[in-house]
Amino acid sequence: MVAGLQKYAGEAIRQRGSSPKLQVLNTALMTAPSGLALREARLDHEVWGRLVESSVGAHLANASAQGVCDLFYWRDRNREVDFVARAGRRLTAIEVRSARSRQAQPGIAAFASTFRVHRTLLVGGDGIPLEEFLARPVEHWVRE
Repeated sequence: MVAGLQKYAGEAIRQRGSSPKLQVLNTALMTAPSGLALREARLDHEVWGRLVESSVGAHLANASAQGVCDLFYWRDRNREVDFVARAGRRLTAIEVRSARSRQAQPGIAAFASTFRVHRTLLVGGDGIPLEEFLARPVEHWVRE
Protein backbone atom coordinates (compact mmCIF):
# COMPACT_ATOMS: atom_id res chain seq x y z
CA MET A 1 0.00 0.00 0.00
CA VAL A 2 2.95 2.32 0.69
CA ALA A 3 6.49 2.09 -0.65
CA GLY A 4 9.67 3.80 0.47
CA LEU A 5 11.66 5.45 -2.31
CA GLN A 6 15.38 5.69 -1.75
CA LYS A 7 17.32 8.87 -2.43
CA TYR A 8 19.27 8.81 -5.67
CA ALA A 9 22.93 9.43 -5.00
CA GLY A 10 24.69 7.75 -7.89
CA GLU A 11 26.39 5.40 -5.41
CA ALA A 12 24.49 2.59 -3.70
CA ILE A 13 26.20 3.12 -0.35
CA ARG A 14 25.04 6.75 -0.17
CA GLN A 15 21.48 5.85 -1.22
CA ARG A 16 20.96 3.49 1.68
CA GLY A 17 22.10 6.08 4.24
CA SER A 18 19.21 8.47 3.59
CA SER A 19 15.62 8.44 4.82
CA PRO A 20 13.14 7.05 2.29
CA LYS A 21 10.36 9.15 0.77
CA LEU A 22 7.03 7.45 1.39
CA GLN A 23 4.98 6.86 -1.73
CA VAL A 24 1.31 5.85 -1.56
CA LEU A 25 0.58 3.23 -4.20
CA ASN A 26 -3.16 3.89 -4.25
CA THR A 27 -4.40 7.46 -3.83
CA ALA A 28 -7.67 6.16 -2.37
CA LEU A 29 -5.67 5.70 0.84
CA MET A 30 -5.26 9.48 0.89
CA THR A 31 -8.68 10.57 -0.29
CA ALA A 32 -11.05 8.23 1.57
CA PRO A 33 -10.16 9.39 5.10
CA SER A 34 -10.17 13.07 4.09
CA GLY A 35 -13.92 13.18 3.45
CA LEU A 36 -13.32 15.67 0.62
CA ALA A 37 -15.25 15.45 -2.62
CA LEU A 38 -13.23 15.80 -5.84
CA ARG A 39 -14.34 19.43 -6.25
CA GLU A 40 -13.28 20.25 -2.69
CA ALA A 41 -9.92 18.54 -3.11
CA ARG A 42 -9.24 20.51 -6.32
CA LEU A 43 -9.96 23.78 -4.52
CA ASP A 44 -7.51 23.00 -1.71
CA HIS A 45 -4.15 23.64 -3.41
CA GLU A 46 -2.13 21.77 -0.79
CA VAL A 47 -4.34 18.66 -0.91
CA TRP A 48 -4.54 18.73 -4.69
CA GLY A 49 -0.78 19.09 -5.00
CA ARG A 50 -0.20 16.02 -2.83
CA LEU A 51 -2.77 14.03 -4.84
CA VAL A 52 -1.25 14.97 -8.18
CA GLU A 53 2.28 14.12 -7.02
CA SER A 54 1.08 10.87 -5.47
CA SER A 55 -0.77 9.90 -8.67
CA VAL A 56 2.38 10.34 -10.73
CA GLY A 57 4.40 8.50 -8.09
CA ALA A 58 1.95 5.58 -8.01
CA HIS A 59 2.10 5.31 -11.81
CA LEU A 60 5.90 5.24 -11.68
CA ALA A 61 6.04 2.87 -8.68
CA ASN A 62 3.75 0.36 -10.39
CA ALA A 63 6.05 0.36 -13.41
CA SER A 64 9.05 0.00 -11.13
CA ALA A 65 7.46 -3.03 -9.46
CA GLN A 66 7.14 -4.60 -12.93
CA GLY A 67 10.84 -4.02 -13.65
CA VAL A 68 10.42 -1.16 -16.11
CA CYS A 69 12.68 1.15 -14.11
CA ASP A 70 14.18 1.79 -10.70
CA LEU A 71 12.52 4.67 -8.88
CA PHE A 72 14.10 7.22 -6.53
CA TYR A 73 13.77 10.78 -5.34
CA TRP A 74 16.58 13.32 -4.96
CA ARG A 75 17.25 16.12 -2.52
CA ASP A 76 20.25 18.30 -1.86
CA ARG A 77 19.71 21.06 0.69
CA ASN A 78 16.63 22.97 -0.49
CA ARG A 79 16.69 21.57 -4.03
CA GLU A 80 14.75 18.45 -4.90
CA VAL A 81 13.46 16.33 -7.72
CA ASP A 82 10.17 14.56 -7.07
CA PHE A 83 11.09 11.38 -8.92
CA VAL A 84 14.17 9.96 -10.60
CA ALA A 85 13.59 6.97 -12.87
CA ARG A 86 16.54 4.84 -13.95
CA ALA A 87 15.90 2.57 -16.92
CA GLY A 88 19.12 0.81 -17.79
CA ARG A 89 21.71 3.58 -18.05
CA ARG A 90 19.15 6.31 -18.69
CA LEU A 91 18.14 8.71 -15.94
CA THR A 92 14.91 10.68 -16.16
CA ALA A 93 14.29 13.48 -13.67
CA ILE A 94 10.60 14.16 -13.11
CA GLU A 95 9.14 17.23 -11.41
CA VAL A 96 5.41 17.37 -10.69
CA ARG A 97 3.30 20.52 -10.51
CA SER A 98 -0.41 20.70 -9.78
CA ALA A 99 -0.79 24.23 -11.14
CA ARG A 100 0.95 26.59 -13.51
CA SER A 101 4.04 28.09 -11.99
CA ARG A 102 6.33 30.85 -13.11
CA GLN A 103 9.03 29.53 -10.85
CA ALA A 104 11.95 27.69 -12.39
CA GLN A 105 12.69 24.17 -11.22
CA PRO A 106 16.07 24.63 -9.50
CA GLY A 107 16.07 20.99 -8.37
CA ILE A 108 15.94 19.68 -11.92
CA ALA A 109 18.77 22.00 -13.01
CA ALA A 110 20.94 21.05 -10.01
CA PHE A 111 20.30 17.34 -10.52
CA ALA A 112 21.05 17.56 -14.25
CA SER A 113 24.33 19.35 -13.57
CA THR A 114 25.36 16.72 -11.01
CA PHE A 115 24.32 13.55 -12.84
CA ARG A 116 24.18 12.50 -16.47
CA VAL A 117 20.47 12.92 -17.21
CA HIS A 118 18.90 11.57 -20.37
CA ARG A 119 15.64 13.46 -19.99
CA THR A 120 13.88 15.91 -17.69
CA LEU A 121 10.10 16.07 -17.46
CA LEU A 122 7.69 18.55 -15.94
CA VAL A 123 4.34 16.86 -15.35
CA GLY A 124 1.32 19.09 -14.76
CA GLY A 125 1.33 22.86 -14.60
CA ASP A 126 2.97 24.19 -17.78
CA GLY A 127 4.41 20.79 -18.70
CA ILE A 128 2.97 17.49 -19.84
CA PRO A 129 -0.72 17.34 -18.91
CA LEU A 130 -1.29 14.97 -16.00
CA GLU A 131 -3.89 12.98 -17.95
CA GLU A 132 -1.45 12.44 -20.82
CA PHE A 133 1.35 11.32 -18.50
CA LEU A 134 -0.90 8.81 -16.73
CA ALA A 135 -2.43 7.53 -19.99
CA ARG A 136 0.91 6.43 -21.43
CA PRO A 137 3.01 3.56 -20.14
CA VAL A 138 6.02 4.64 -18.11
CA GLU A 139 8.29 3.11 -20.76
CA HIS A 140 7.26 5.92 -23.08
CA TRP A 141 8.66 8.52 -20.69
CA VAL A 142 11.81 6.80 -19.40
CA ARG A 143 13.13 4.80 -22.35
CA GLU A 144 12.64 7.07 -25.38
